[in-house]
Amino acid sequence: MSDEDVLDAVRALAPALRERAAEAEDRRKVPEASIKELADTGFFRLLQPRAYGGHAANPTLFYTAVKEIARACGSTGWVASVVGVHPWHVALFDPRAQQEVWGQDPDTRICSSYAPTGKVTQVDAGFTLSGRWHFSSGCDHTDWALLGGLVTDPEGRPVDMRTFLVPRADLRIDEVWDTVGLRGSGSNDITLDEVFVPEHRALSFGPVTALQVPGHAVNPEPLYRLPYASVFTTTISTPIVGIAEGAYEGYVEATRHRLRVSYGQQVAEDPFAQVRIARAAGDIDASWLQLRRNIDELYALAERGAELPTTLRTRVRRDQVLATERCVAAVDLLMENAGGSAMRTGPDRVQRAWRDVHTGRGHAANDPERALVLFGQGALGLDIQDTML
Repeated sequence: MSDEDVLDAVRALAPALRERAAEAEDRRKVPEASIKELADTGFFRLLQPRAYGGHAANPTLFYTAVKEIARACGSTGWVASVVGVHPWHVALFDPRAQQEVWGQDPDTRICSSYAPTGKVTQVDAGFTLSGRWHFSSGCDHTDWALLGGLVTDPEGRPVDMRTFLVPRADLRIDEVWDTVGLRGSGSNDITLDEVFVPEHRALSFGPVTALQVPGHAVNPEPLYRLPYASVFTTTISTPIVGIAEGAYEGYVEATRHRLRVSYGQQVAEDPFAQVRIARAAGDIDASWLQLRRNIDELYALAERGAELPTTLRTRVRRDQVLATERCVAAVDLLMENAGGSAMRTGPDRVQRAWRDVHTGRGHAANDPERALVLFGQGALGLDIQDTML
C-alpha cells in the first residue's frame, strides 16, 4: 500500500471507530477489533523504517491520519497517535534493538511511559530497572515498552536521562486507568522488578537532541532527522485537534434539529449560536493549519539535509501548545451552548469530546507557559536551554 492508500483506508474505517467509542469508554481501553483494523490499514507502520517493512512516511500524512481517527473516537485517536509514533523513536536506537523488536514480527507495537519515575541502576553491560511508570496509553495492545529513567553517579546525582526498551515479558501492567476523559485510552501503569536492560536497548537523550543517534546507520530516511520534541509534542496535540473537529461536527449536526423550548426558537436560527460555530471552526482550523505548516517545513529541511533552526523549533512548540489551548476553548464554546441534554451520560459527541480534550490538556506536553517562554526567549535573542526543543 502507498502512504495515501493507508490514509484512505483510515478514513474508510472512521465510522466503525465512531460506533465503538462508547465500548472503548466502557472497557477503559480501545477495543481489540479497532486496533486490528487500524493495523490492517498499515497505520502503525507509517513511521516505521523501510528496513522493517514500514513506510518511513512524511509525518504530515501520519498526523493527518491521527486527526481522522481522533475525530471519530478521541480515545482511539489518542492511542493511535502515541503508539503510532513509537516506531519513529525505536528507529533511533542501536540496530540490535531494532532487530529484537521487529526482526521476527514487523507488526510489533510499542507503548511508552517517558517520565523517569522508576529506579535505574547501572550494572555491567547495562542497567536494572525497578518501580512504577504511569500513564502508558494503549499498553494492552503492545509487546514492548519505552520507559524513561535517570542514570545517576555513585553519589546519586543524575548524570544522564535515557529511554529503556523493555519487552512485555519483563513487565506487568496494572489496570488503574479510570478517568473522566479519554477513558478508552487504557493509560495504565507499568511495573518492573529488577529487570536487566542491555546497553544497546538504552538510548540517551543527548544524542537524540543532537540528532546523532545509532539508528541513523541503518535508517537513512529524512523522517529520522527530525527533533524528538517536535515529533512528540505534535503527537499529543494532533488528536486534540481531531477530537475538537468531531465535537464541531456533532454540535452542528445536533443544532440543525434542536429546538430551544425556552425561547420557542430553532437553535439553528439563533445568531449567537451561529457566531459560536464560526469562532469554534476558525480556531480549530487555525490550530491544524499551523501544526501542519510547521511539520511540513521541518520535513522539507530534513529532506534537504539542512539545519533545523531554533526559530522553527520554538515555533513548533509555540503552535503546538496554542493548538491545544484553542481547541479546548473551541469545544468549551460549543458545549456551553449545547443544552442540558448534552450533559446526560451517554453517546453525545460534544460531551465526550469536552471530557476528552480537557483530559488531554493535562499532558505535560501541553503546558503552555513552559513552551511559550521558549519562543519569547528566542524572539528576544536570549540563550535557550531546554531539552524539549
